[in-house]
Amino acid sequence: MLDVLVVAPHPDDAELGMAGAIMKMLAGGWRVGILDLTDGEPTPHGSPEIRARETAAASQVLGVTWRENLGLTNRRLEATMEARASLAGVIRRTRPRWLFAPYWVDAHPDHLAATELVEAARFWAKLTKSDLPGEPHHPQRVYHYFGVHIKLAAQPAFVLDISDYWPRKRQAIDCYQSQFVVGRPTEPRTFVDRWRDQAVFWGASIGTTYGEPFACREPIGLTSLTGLI
Repeated sequence: MLDVLVVAPHPDDAELGMAGAIMKMLAGGWRVGILDLTDGEPTPHGSPEIRARETAAASQVLGVTWRENLGLTNRRLEATMEARASLAGVIRRTRPRWLFAPYWVDAHPDHLAATELVEAARFWAKLTKSDLPGEPHHPQRVYHYFGVHIKLAAQPAFVLDISDYWPRKRQAIDCYQSQFVVGRPTEPRTFVDRWRDQAVFWGASIGTTYGEPFACREPIGLTSLTGLI
């Protein structure tokens, strides 16, 4: 059903980490879905209803038609057996070739739990003789996008040129007014401006205007070098 399943701890993590990649894959004819593990609430200026509206608006900007929420608890996200079974069931139902999860080192406990959960559910999804719904399926690769809470200078496995998609990425991020605009003090450089600077940095590292970094614990195979910058 899907070529790619992006797993996000909270609504807005997929947009921040890899909106450009999502739009680039969709433009190439890939079937891309987003699974938010929690509703991201409570937050100081949000609510479940506000966050749901913002998520729907951002999804429309991205062009994503498959987006679901696993209904786990924000701020208390854990890679429990029950959560693993729920996510493995989604993987078996959507049958993606690739999974995307947060980078495995992060200051946010929910992000760490999300990555642990994705890797465990990927393994469980392939099991036979289980009580999981659907047929066994094992995604070929797990790639990792970077979030806003990383407190180290991580070295990516590759950086994707998203220069053509930055304006829409910013538009998608701007949909989350409750997270990045409301209640924030007026300042010359907003949070989104600083996030743009990160995209400029990664773009400059590969000789383009804007970029998104990705990591992978596994070897990355290439059939040709034609896609390299």
